[in-house]
Amino acid sequence: MEKKRILVIDDETTFTKMLRLNLEKTGRFEVREENRGRRGAAAAREFHPDLIFLDVIMPDVDGGEVAALIQSDPKLKGVPVVFLTATVSKREVGETGNLRGGLFFLAKPVTTEQLIECIDKHLPPPASPPETAPTPAP
Repeated sequence: MEKKRILVIDDETTFTKMLRLNLEKTGRFEVREENRGRRGAAAAREFHPDLIFLDVIMPDVDGGEVAALIQSDPKLKGVPVVFLTATVSKREVGETGNLRGGLFFLAKPVTTEQLIECIDKHLPPPASPPETAPTPAP
């Protein structure tokens, strides 16, 4: 099974490292961390992620600006961006995230299980190969 590529853009280095380690431990994901918002779009172009978790408030640039850069790139246009932030509450978006203002948000703090549920919601599993009927013996 091919691993899904997840890019995490958040200025909190301990948070991104924990997220990367926990997701990679499942064996289902390859995760890249970027801790500077300004490098986020460039990291996405280099890494070609299947999904991006993006913090909203970072010291160098707003997450909304990073998302706009990513979504304006023709090669990244279809990549789901999930804002992972403490600026919304779980009551506002639910335990596994939800749309708010046309954008998808997941509230911090977040568990590995919630992240995986969110990834699975946005990235359906690959289709199983069709079963082949056994060939009759001669």
